[in-house]
Amino acid sequence: MDLIIKPTELCNFKCTFCSSTKLVEDKASKLDLMKIFQFLDRYPETNTIIVNGGDPLMMNPKYYWEIINYLDENDYPASLSLTTNLWPFYKNPDKWIPLFKNKRVGVCTSFQYGEGRLKGDYSVFTEQDFTMCSDYMLYYVGYRPEFIAVITEENEWSVIKTVELAKEMDVVCKVNYAMASGEQDAPYRLSKIYEHYIKIWEAGLAPWEHNTQQMMKRIRGEQTICPLTRTCDSNIRTIQPEGDYYSCGAFGDDKDKAIDFDFEMKGGFVTPLANSPELNSLKMGCYSCPMFSICNGCKKTIKDLKEHDMVEDHCYHMKQLGPKILEANGLDMQMTPYVNESI
Repeated sequence: MDLIIKPTELCNFKCTFCSSTKLVEDKASKLDLMKIFQFLDRYPETNTIIVNGGDPLMMNPKYYWEIINYLDENDYPASLSLTTNLWPFYKNPDKWIPLFKNKRVGVCTSFQYGEGRLKGDYSVFTEQDFTMCSDYMLYYVGYRPEFIAVITEENEWSVIKTVELAKEMDVVCKVNYAMASGEQDAPYRLSKIYEHYIKIWEAGLAPWEHNTQQMMKRIRGEQTICPLTRTCDSNIRTIQPEGDYYSCGAFGDDKDKAIDFDFEMKGGFVTPLANSPELNSLKMGCYSCPMFSICNGCKKTIKDLKEHDMVEDHCYHMKQLGPKILEANGLDMQMTPYVNESI
């Protein structure tokens, strides 16, 4: 089991694509540590506590030390993985160095080209800003963190440039597609991101981009992680700043498919995503298509494409991309023909 926690919705950035801006009524809300401790007692085998938000560095480091102390006292194996823009660290590294150097803690960051990633004064977070943060991590903590880039219509031109930057830094990046949550009104169509992953593979850049690797593994029938598992309910949970409880962090951003925290802490276990037939597939024809596992790997993406009437455009495009994906993996399979199920 893994746990996503969002200790606060507060953030020092004003990104235009952020999915986590409508989590709470009271923006000052902070996740009660007791909720985390209850979860760990219920699931002592938890592997990773993924910390995002908001930005995790809006909290005092003491918050994370209390989690680490609880893990140590109970001999629980979990590590902490913080996803942060690192700007507070750049401004005051001494405040965070001891935490970041702790053996249980890993740090991931975020950057993309374009005009969407904005600092608190609404100025663009530039490549120079990002490089300075990465340099500080290397100098003070001993490594450059991997980073996430969120792709929208506004910055789709930059995908290859983003992965080239990761290669230059000798880190792996994760080129994610924007989902329809928070400030993002519509999703970035899934087939378009797969077209980018094909171009990454063709450019020989796949070793430096996580999702391209996952796409290739999944189409070969190998085990993968989010967002292609289709098993979200069984191995991950999310706790929001006010204590709301979900299996998937993306559904948590939508306040959709909540789980009764007290019921599960008392021994119950529910699978609201698996029990939602409308989230099983984009189309009936998906079940016989070689692209099934990568088109239907993420329940939130199924929801987004259906709600925004993008299913047929996605499917038509994937029927054209499919042969390249199969060829890239050396698979001797035939694509099924496109059928418009909306008629």
